[in-house]
Amino acid sequence: MAIAITIILRIFGSGVNNAIRSEEYTIAVQIAESILARTGIEGPLTIGEITGVEGNKYHWLVTVNLVSQQQIGNTAAGQQPQQGQQPQQGQQSQQSRTLSLYAVKVQVAWGDDDQAMHSIELHTLKPV
Repeated sequence: MAIAITIILRIFGSGVNNAIRSEEYTIAVQIAESILARTGIEGPLTIGEITGVEGNKYHWLVTVNLVSQQQIGNTAAGQQPQQGQQPQQGQQSQQSRTLSLYAVKVQVAWGDDDQAMHSIELHTLKPV
């Protein structure tokens, strides 16, 4: 009887541990998605790293790198507008704009002293 109770308690104990670990992963993913969504929205994208902590447990790191830059647009002032377009007054001699593509990576890590560190990582590309 003692052996059966010991086995049952271990099964329930591991189930509780798995539920806690699953909740921690879910929270970490939500934090990472939130940080990834607001990066470049709340302020301009700048190349480099930013760190922070959520809930005194989840440490995050955002890394932004420039992937590429490209000049787009090149309408000269002397050209005739295409059919259906109106000519613009004060049009500059060259209209162009730089399109930049940034790689954004968010890492979230957590863990206590008595357990191994866990982490997740999300990546995206953001045009500016």
